[in-house]
Amino acid sequence: SLSPPRYRKHKMGNCLTSTVDEPEPTREGASAPITEKEVKAAQDAWAAGVVRVGKVYTDGGDFKAAGKEVLDDLYGFASGFAVLFKPTKAADQAIRLKESEAVSYFVTGHIPEDKGFAIAPWTKVRFDNKGTLLLGDTATAMGEYYFTDPAGGVTKVEYTFQ
Repeated sequence: SLSPPRYRKHKMGNCLTSTVDEPEPTREGASAPITEKEVKAAQDAWAAGVVRVGKVYTDGGDFKAAGKEVLDDLYGFASGFAVLFKPTKAADQAIRLKESEAVSYFVTGHIPEDKGFAIAPWTKVRFDNKGTLLLGDTATAMGEYYFTDPAGGVTKVEYTFQ
């Protein structure tokens, strides 16, 4: 069975990947525990990635390539590990197991309900963790994040990142 995506120290940086891989060993041979600071860094990278995709779209650039790059970097699709992706606003196809389905949600694509979440655009994303569980080399954070649009409007959404 598939594991949920997790914050994990990984060769690709602070990306979200499944735990079907072996943890990276430390000098002592054990997996290094993830820290609150690393969770924050992963969330900051996620927020910056979403804002960047919207900016590329607004500037007339290749936003689909930017969206795929962000998904590869932050979720680890390019790593070859299994990834579970649950789009915030999807209803008809609420769970996405393939990278092409996640890209469709982020920047529009082949799934009819997808409107391009990351190309809204958003000018800022702020995380408000209500709780974070640090569990060895993985972590789970739950809370609310706030997406600011160019007119200053704010959309609040609940999240669980693991």
